[in-house]
Amino acid sequence: MRAVLFSLLAVFVVWSGPALAGPKASPDIKGWEKGGEYDRLFDPKEADSLKGRVVKILDIKPLPGMAPGIGLQLEDKKDKTLELIHLGPKEFVDLGAIGLKEGDQVKVMGAWAEMDGQDVLMATKVKKDENVQLKVRRTKDGFPFWSMTPEERKAESSGD
Repeated sequence: MRAVLFSLLAVFVVWSGPALAGPKASPDIKGWEKGGEYDRLFDPKEADSLKGRVVKILDIKPLPGMAPGIGLQLEDKKDKTLELIHLGPKEFVDLGAIGLKEGDQVKVMGAWAEMDGQDVLMATKVKKDENVQLKVRRTKDGFPFWSMTPEERKAESSGD
């Protein structure tokens, strides 16, 4: 009887293992890693912020071989130019967390970089309103949240 119970328990653990594992612990961030080619383009001295309307939410692949990412096309409130904003790896960035959609007015903070002859704002934070924001990098140095442990992200997100 004990052997039968052990066998059933073993089958249950193997069968339910993936369901109990929860969300993917390490999102696909190939090419987005801290210190990688793309990350080295982030220069805190190029910090800036824009206010505007989200025209389009985009799938992006900034450099060859990178995992897919999420970007925004933003119409600058001041001069109506269209600006490209890079947020981060697609498996990490959760726009649903702030309910971001096309047409929303936002403020984006980040640092300018040039890629393929185009200026791109590598975002640190997107604010939908005063109390709703999505942080993707540390503002002071651009350290990507997707390269942090869950504990480090929690500590960074709780402070401003």
